[in-house]
Amino acid sequence: MEKEPAVSVLIPAYNEAGRIGDTLEAVLSIPEVAEVVVVDDGSADATAEIARACGARVISLERNRGKGEALNRGVPLCTRDVILLIDADLGASAVQARQLLLPILEDEADMTVARFPAARRRGGFGLVKGLARAGIRWYTGLVMDAPLSGQRALKREVLQHLLPFASGFGVEVGMTIKAARLGFRVREIPVVMTHRETGRDLKGFIHRGKQFWHVARVLWQARG
Repeated sequence: MEKEPAVSVLIPAYNEAGRIGDTLEAVLSIPEVAEVVVVDDGSADATAEIARACGARVISLERNRGKGEALNRGVPLCTRDVILLIDADLGASAVQARQLLLPILEDEADMTVARFPAARRRGGFGLVKGLARAGIRWYTGLVMDAPLSGQRALKREVLQHLLPFASGFGVEVGMTIKAARLGFRVREIPVVMTHRETGRDLKGFIHRGKQFWHVARVLWQARG
């Protein structure tokens, strides 16, 4: 008898009407995927409508709550044994998420993290990534190339130990520290994914400033 698909996909989305359709089409083509939950994080565009039309289950937050809270709201709607967390702006490259799922389904890892190719254009100065990498290593001994990657797959029993997720952009660092401290097997997996890159403009620096503050806050809280 053929096994039922074992994977729930959870996607936080904020004003992603331009790319979420392609992302969902790619994810739904993965054989192991049984359901997709999209958390519309207070979008002002047609993100929710497009996601519904593509077959996702959608919940809409009344205002923008940030990535961590969007994930917290969506987790209770995921019913399968493996949870795949991905960003809404991956487009067709989201099909590569299957590479994250296979080590989990084959019990070779408890949580997998996508390691993207090198960025096509220069963004910031590496301060946020450096802080995240140093903090994770300091608290757990784990050396990460992609400490901020939001593309992750994990077992449901692991997920229950990581909740609630940290607010804002500190969610991935907090998740990694908790998982490693509890002895779960965390593996980085190389993938050929692409998403929107922030540049060296005012908007990009504001975004990275928020990231730095959120990651610093998570690391400070982890000291206990």
